[in-house]
Amino acid sequence: MRSTELLAWVRRSAGLSQEDLARRAGTSRTAVSAYEHGRKSPSLDTVDRLVAAAGYELDARPQIEFSEVKMDRGRPVRVPTWLPRLPAEQALAAVELPLTLNWSQPERVFRLSDRGDRARVYELVLREGSDSDVLRYLDGVLLIDLWDELVLPRAVRVAWSPLIGRYRGSVDMPGVA
Repeated sequence: MRSTELLAWVRRSAGLSQEDLARRAGTSRTAVSAYEHGRKSPSLDTVDRLVAAAGYELDARPQIEFSEVKMDRGRPVRVPTWLPRLPAEQALAAVELPLTLNWSQPERVFRLSDRGDRARVYELVLREGSDSDVLRYLDGVLLIDLWDELVLPRAVRVAWSPLIGRYRGSVDMPGVA
């Protein structure tokens, strides 16, 4: 998200007008408008002050990239460099998976707030999902919590274990030779 989009989104999400945000941040409404429309580029300090005035904070997260882990047999497994974190409302949402993931039960709605449903979705995504599916449906903390309970092909578990182990503080995973 660019700074112009970020500022407008934060302001609207906080239910503030440009005038309200400007007053809270100690700047002018015209400056806020110029930042939101890309006519002026705010410094990082200015963006931080405007975001804080709306009741939010800036957060830096690592960019997630994917690599292929070659397996002895079958297709390679795609593994991210970092585990994604999802907003709570997305991590615990009710979802209908695309046919590419859930061809056996089309139109089934999974409640990610239910541990059993979440485990089933995570198994499907880890086995069959694309990079975008991983980013859309998997929350890293919830994945780590479920990891030992997931029913996964050995190749998938072996491919993902170093990443999971990095977050758990150990590369050696139970059940993986």
